[in-house]
Amino acid sequence: MQNDKPTHILVYSATKAQFLSDFDKFEFEELMFERYLAVTGKKVGKQEVASWKNSLYEMTRVLRDAEIPDQAGVGIELFAPQSLSRVDFTLSGFDEQGQKTAVLVELKQWSAVELTDKDAVVKTLLGRGLNEALHPSYQAWSYANLFEGFNEAVATGDIHVVACAYAQ
Repeated sequence: MQNDKPTHILVYSATKAQFLSDFDKFEFEELMFERYLAVTGKKVGKQEVASWKNSLYEMTRVLRDAEIPDQAGVGIELFAPQSLSRVDFTLSGFDEQGQKTAVLVELKQWSAVELTDKDAVVKTLLGRGLNEALHPSYQAWSYANLFEGFNEAVATGDIHVVACAYAQ
């Protein structure tokens, strides 16, 4: 039986300059909702839409730094290989040594976080109370590992992947 599932899905892709322009021109969270539906055939809930609005606004603040080239690539909601997990935000381009690089960013809007005794697990306010969740840095690291294991360009070193979290 053939698997017709694409090897990767990217909901939004643009240059930094185009992303900032789109963000300034449109209700970007609505644009993301429409693109997500068009690409995946599925809708997302109100919380996801609100998350896009708030988190992506924060990323526009970061990207307005003139040291980040206008031609740098921006990807939003990149499905990780062999997984239903999504990388919130990806910035791609060349590092200072000219190496192709992708920075995978896990975005969180957590107001408080508590340590646990469990490895890579924290407690934060989710849903109706304090619940356990993966540490966002671990989450980003796990995405990078999926790309290293299932993407030839990353596995061979043609593209260097850096993982990080941005919490507000």
